[in-house]
Parts: sequence; structure tokens; C-alpha cells
Amino acid sequence: MSAPAQRRTEGLLFVAPFLFFYLLILIYPLLKGMWFSLNRIDLFGAGHFVGLGNYARLIGDPVFWQSIVNTIIVTLMIVPPLTAVALALALALNRATRGAAILRGIFFSSAVLSVTIVTLIWRFVLAPDAGLLGEVWKSAGWTPLPFLSDESLVLPALALTTIWWSVGFPMLLFLAGLQQIPQDMYEAAALDGASRWTTFTRITLPSLRRTTVLVIMLQTAAQLQLFGQSQLLTAGGPSGASRTAVLFLFESAFGRWELGYASAAAEVLFVMIVIVTLGQYAWTGRPGGDDAR
Repeated sequence: MSAPAQRRTEGLLFVAPFLFFYLLILIYPLLKGMWFSLNRIDLFGAGHFVGLGNYARLIGDPVFWQSIVNTIIVTLMIVPPLTAVALALALALNRATRGAAILRGIFFSSAVLSVTIVTLIWRFVLAPDAGLLGEVWKSAGWTPLPFLSDESLVLPALALTTIWWSVGFPMLLFLAGLQQIPQDMYEAAALDGASRWTTFTRITLPSLRRTTVLVIMLQTAAQLQLFGQSQLLTAGGPSGASRTAVLFLFESAFGRWELGYASAAAEVLFVMIVIVTLGQYAWTGRPGGDDAR
């Protein structure tokens, strides 16, 4: 065997374990789900092939479309403010002091909590009769707002819960980006007499462009799959106002045992996430994008 062929063989042997588990854990379930989506199947039967029947049924299902709309709305409620809050925290805590280190740990601590703990905390906060916000409202002489039982308030409540839970990781990404900006750029701006706002808009924000894009892409893909908060806080209610796409397919698969129908919904959500992600990637890959860090 020639030397180049031997190196290729050794390289393939090194990556073979990863490829095996990648195919087993990710690719095989994806292909299996696609096959399920073409069948009418449940947990207790062999099922039968129905072609695109499940997809045709989804098109005429108003509950499914409501879940898609809810998912898009709650994603739009979460991603922009979450990105802004994480950036603001990173700017405020980007300093080498003990207090800043403690605060960074405090703000990141919510990210290590399970969704069950997070929803329990926010159920106590949002409850109108004895919750924290309810008591604040009463002390101000106002009527407590039913955040979890009002159709117009339940999605903002889910968004608030998710922002509190998810802000830690984007904050760390922004902190890493800030620490990579050369300090001589700030020193040059100071010598030129630039204001803080000018320094922020002309140096900091352009230098964090790729980090900002990464945060938006990661959070958009994550929030389009929002599930635990919706299921544990409201169970999709009231009247389906907080039912997300993943909760819809969970109810279809494990509530009505329609695995084929749930798989079709999962494939639609998968395609939607891929389109959004590729769209964001194409938009950020426009000419001039390499000028920023």
C-alpha cells in the first residue's frame, strides 16, 4: 500500500467510530421518521403505507397550523430580546473584577437548571393568586393578571420564562467575542475623542457581527423546537393558545398514538427549521460579511 493510501486508511479508521454513531443516532432515526410519515402506524400495529396522506391531512388540520403560528410568534418574542439582553449583560460584565465574575456565574446559573425546575419556579412567579407578580400587582392596587390562563398573555409568559432560562449561554458567547476585540482599536478611538456610543456602534457591534449571527441562528433553531415550557406550564392551553409545533406532534404520537401523523408533522417542522437556518446563513454570507470579525 502506498503512503498516501495508508494515510487515508488510517484517517478513515480514526473517524469510523464517530461516523458509526452519527449514522446510528442521527441519520437512521431521520430516515426512519421519513418512512413513518408515509405510513398510518401506531404503537400497537404494523401500519400500512398511505403515501402523502398524512401530509394532506396536516394541510387541512387547523390545530396543526395554529401550533405553527404559535411557534413562530413565540420565537419572534424570544430571539430578539434574548439577543439584546445577552449582549447587554456581556457588555456590563466584561471586566476582570470579582463582582463581575460572581454576577456572570449568577446569570449563567439558570442555564444549568432542568426545564422542570424552571417551569416550577415560573409557575410560582406567574400565578395570579399567590405568585410573585400577583403580589406585586396587589400591592400596587391592581388586579393580578392571569398570565397562564389568558390567551393574549400566555405566549409572552412563555417567552419571558424562556429568556430567563436561556440567557446564560448567549451571554458567554458575547463575552468570548468581546475578549477577542483588539484593545488598540479602543485606544485609537479614545485618542480620536470618540464617544461611547460611537465606539459601540463603530467598533464593538461590527466586531461582534459573527457572534451575533451565531446567537440568532442557534436560538432560532432552539426556540422553533420549544416544548417543555409549553407542556409543563400550560399544557398547550388555554384553548391551544400556547400549543407549539413540538407539543402538537408529542400529543399526536403519545396522546393519540398516531406515530405516522406525528412523524409527518416532525418532518414539516424539520424542513421549516432547515429553510430558516439556510436563509439566515445565506443572508449573513452576503458580500462584505468577511470584513467583520
